[in-house]
Amino acid sequence: MTETVKNQSGLKNFLFRTLVDPVLIYTAIIMSSIMFHYREELALTYGILTYFMGWIIFRLFDFMKKHKIIGGLAYIIVAYGFLNVFGLIANKGTENYPISFALWFMTPQDSLQYNKWYTLAMFVFFFIFMTSVLYFFTRVQYRVFMTFLIMIIPFAIYAKEYEEMPTRYIIALAVGYIVFMMYFRQLSENKDVVVVDKFESWKSGIVFTAVFAIIASIVPKPQIEADRTFLETLINADAFTDRLNEMLNVFRDTASGEQFRGQMSDTPIYYARSDEDLRLKTTTFSNYDYKTDSWTISDNDDKCYTEIGQPFDIPMNSELCDALLYAAHIESDFAETYNLTEYAEYQPVYPELREMQIFSSYQSGTRTPVPQSARQLLESSYEDTILLSRSGAVISSNDGERFAYNETFSYSYLPDGFFSTPENKSVVDRISEADDYSAMLSDAFDIISYALDEVSVSDKDYDNLNHYWYVLNVNRLYDSFEETLLDYGNNEKIYKLAQEITSGLSSDYDKAKALEWYFIQNNYVYDLNYRKEVGENAEDFLFDTKKGVCYEYATAMTLLARAAGIPARYCEGFNMQTKYENSRDDDMYVITAKNSHGFPELYIKGFGWVSFEPTMTPNAAQEEDDERQASGMLSETGIAILGVCIVLLLFMLAYPALSHKFFRIINNRKGPNEAVAGVIHRICRLYRIPVSSTSHEAEETVKLISGADISVTALLFDRAEYGGAELTENDKEVAMREYLSAYEALKESKKEIRKQKFIRKK
Repeated sequence: MTETVKNQSGLKNFLFRTLVDPVLIYTAIIMSSIMFHYREELALTYGILTYFMGWIIFRLFDFMKKHKIIGGLAYIIVAYGFLNVFGLIANKGTENYPISFALWFMTPQDSLQYNKWYTLAMFVFFFIFMTSVLYFFTRVQYRVFMTFLIMIIPFAIYAKEYEEMPTRYIIALAVGYIVFMMYFRQLSENKDVVVVDKFESWKSGIVFTAVFAIIASIVPKPQIEADRTFLETLINADAFTDRLNEMLNVFRDTASGEQFRGQMSDTPIYYARSDEDLRLKTTTFSNYDYKTDSWTISDNDDKCYTEIGQPFDIPMNSELCDALLYAAHIESDFAETYNLTEYAEYQPVYPELREMQIFSSYQSGTRTPVPQSARQLLESSYEDTILLSRSGAVISSNDGERFAYNETFSYSYLPDGFFSTPENKSVVDRISEADDYSAMLSDAFDIISYALDEVSVSDKDYDNLNHYWYVLNVNRLYDSFEETLLDYGNNEKIYKLAQEITSGLSSDYDKAKALEWYFIQNNYVYDLNYRKEVGENAEDFLFDTKKGVCYEYATAMTLLARAAGIPARYCEGFNMQTKYENSRDDDMYVITAKNSHGFPELYIKGFGWVSFEPTMTPNAAQEEDDERQASGMLSETGIAILGVCIVLLLFMLAYPALSHKFFRIINNRKGPNEAVAGVIHRICRLYRIPVSSTSHEAEETVKLISGADISVTALLFDRAEYGGAELTENDKEVAMREYLSAYEALKESKKEIRKQKFIRKK
């Protein structure tokens, strides 16, 4: 029987043994979990690639293990080859990409545009590293501590960017490590150690790991909101990240939206006190490049007014309507020329001004968030001069000094609601209908300037006239920014779509709202995990992919607005909507990187700049609602793992009966000689009889364990195997009857053993 077993070894057994190698499988799991961080959609592909490439590399390592000198030289050559491939791929990634591989590697992926070549280079690097160290510390010198350190490498990669590793990878890595411990410590054999009953050990191990995975899947995970500031500032990792992002900004001076993808830090950057949720603005961008899908800052965004002391006005919104109506009130010719006579005495209705405060807590910079519709910076802790940009950004002085990490800023702002008053909207619509809007602004400025010269500082109208002069002085620059802020690249598809969306609408505000609702009504998908290919831009988002984050929505609406004749710009800042639960005050908010946001601002003639929110599609709203409902419940991944493990346990319980039935079906289809040999091998497996035993030794072992008699089958096997006899169907039936007898006798024997153990325990 020994010779028969040897004949069955060969290529088939070699392939089976090497393809189910736990080290190879675990390497593929680790690589898949790492590459998920860099490109979610290709994680499985990278895992499969690791499996097949790893099988080849492991054969090289097997050769090295036997031939140390030649094998060592072979490894040096292969490693050198991989490093050269790594270098070539990384160099390829620098083409049409603004930063080096080293800077890309050190910078959080959330802040970057996806680069397939750099990602492939990372795969090559991690592949040769992981295959080498995992093979060495398992097959050559098993070191439990080193295998543990290798296992936590993927966790470290995710942790450095505050990204949560998917549950399936966490459980797979943990289960894989348990298998490692069991296989290399308890089930490994050498000249000094022989595992007597490896099958039973494996069976127990499988049951244990399945139970572990089930518990890990179904036990509720505590939702912990921990203040990690001390730990993070201890090594100042975020400060390092900030510096890298600053380097990127200096290098590119662009906004590409990558900072809004994936998981971002939940470390508090600002705190705020406010009566309501607000949108905060830090920066505006006016120039869009379809080729790079990025925005850059123009003079209209960054040009600042003269250094201003505190407090100071921020004349960006709404008061323009007051100023124009005041000009119509004091100059009838102006009112008649621009068809404003019926509104000359109208006083727009505004919501009551409110105040809010922003406290910088962690991150310093040259800009500080400003609430939308801000009217005035009331006061701040910053003692140096502050600049106000044309776009309404509050910036530290020109000498490059940064705001401190603990500054405080207080603002007054106008809440939303101006356009909810029909009369307000009507007068703005009338103003926007002017044939020459720029001329109207200029004429109104001249009227207010003349009136201001005619009154003294003590006059009760002086303050109003002075403020209206300031508002009109800002807005009369309309001509200077109109061309830039109406540039949509002459994209015909975007122009056609903008005209379709705004067809039949005459009011700029109505057009803007129609553009805002377009995304909600046309099944665009908000997807934090969607990674754009290099070359994708706003046109692809609008007409093909329809997937993205706030950057894509804001960019698309900005370009559509321009194509519809409404000046627009892309803005970045924060959505202030997360209450600070650790505060005693109900009006305290916490602002983290997760609250960062991109949105469009549109210039509504007769009013000024208004921000809009096209991002919240029904899909995104449902997604957020689902996340809230899923809190404390099983995740889809947990359910999948739970199902797999339950099926595995059920299979383990049903395996003896299933394998018995399967063997009978298959063996009955075989010829007599093959069937008798199958019976002997099957009985040996059931009774744990070593493959080196003779048929007579197998017969004696069966009789000793269960009392069953397989002597006829043993004799038939010897006649066929060693005598070359051709057996008959009747011989096959006899062998099958003895198999059934031995199978039932073994079951009864195991029952009796369990019964005796139970009696002894009692």
